[in-house]
Amino acid sequence: MKKRVIYTFVLLTVPMFLFAQSVKIGYINSDAIMDQLPEAQEAQRQLDEMVSDWQNELSEMQRSWQRKFEEYDKMKLIMSDQRRAEAERELMDLDRQIAEFRDRKFGQDGELFRFQEELIRPIQDRIFLAIQEIAEEEEYDYVLDQSGDILLMYANERYDLTQKVLQRVLEMQ
Repeated sequence: MKKRVIYTFVLLTVPMFLFAQSVKIGYINSDAIMDQLPEAQEAQRQLDEMVSDWQNELSEMQRSWQRKFEEYDKMKLIMSDQRRAEAERELMDLDRQIAEFRDRKFGQDGELFRFQEELIRPIQDRIFLAIQEIAEEEEYDYVLDQSGDILLMYANERYDLTQKVLQRVLEMQ
């Protein structure tokens, strides 16, 4: 039984090692590239400014709700049933408006997402094109992005294509 396990292990791992020797892999750090591109920095500045404005507006809406709630809370015992119902309805409407604003600006299909697509997508497309060109020119089989979900435990720096990709993107301007 033990021999079968060892034999199976060898049969499965030897082809992987043989295959791995003929594969050329490079990697980049797309965050480092984006950090060094002036148009990416400008796009990020615009997005940050927009988000800051929206957060300020949202904070003001929340403060307004808080003030109205505190006023309602102080007065609810002496309010008529009709006035209390009106005040509660106003608070619920404000709460709904806050939630709608948050969703419209920051939600999955919100303005922030659309602006990110509009501003960042063309830059990312140029980076991808540069990666593709370099990979084909230098015959890489795979190029990994170190800054994303792929975690590299070890990478030989001679395969780092970040500077080449950055240079190519800058030449595309």
